[in-house]
Amino acid sequence: MACRSSGSGSYTVVIIPLKTSLYSLDALRFYLWIKRLKELEKEKDALCSGLEILEKARLWYLQRLEENKAKQEDFETKSGALPCQEGAAEGRSCFLRNCIQRVNGSLGTVMTEPNVTSSSNLSLPDAVADSDLRWHNTILTQEVSNKNHQISMLELEKDALLEQLDELKAH
Repeated sequence: MACRSSGSGSYTVVIIPLKTSLYSLDALRFYLWIKRLKELEKEKDALCSGLEILEKARLWYLQRLEENKAKQEDFETKSGALPCQEGAAEGRSCFLRNCIQRVNGSLGTVMTEPNVTSSSNLSLPDAVADSDLRWHNTILTQEVSNKNHQISMLELEKDALLEQLDELKAH
């Protein structure tokens, strides 16, 4: 990995005395320049941290793909009889799929968002409306995610109840 974060999370501020007045344009430019460098350093640290997380996520995705492939091969070799435990596994799989899709969507959003530092053609009211729509979309996405989680939990509960029913019928 090309980026290494210091881990301390602290930043060094260098104060260089200027030969001009504190209220001069040169002093203001220098202050703004230092401030921008500090912001860029924080952004770099966040990006490096994100790269580390993405590398871990990439390895996790590869492992899940291998497990999925093995399960598919195993399923194809079976005669098609499903044990009662498959229902619980299906509910977990649905929940996991939901989480993965949410992460994929978030990553896609990050990569397709316009660069904040680039000049934008949107007027201020358009930018505010766009921001409001994005916020509303985020809220709706979260609500859908919560509902999917509830559905997954209810499916798991249903599977457990069906399993208990089967046990009661067996006795």
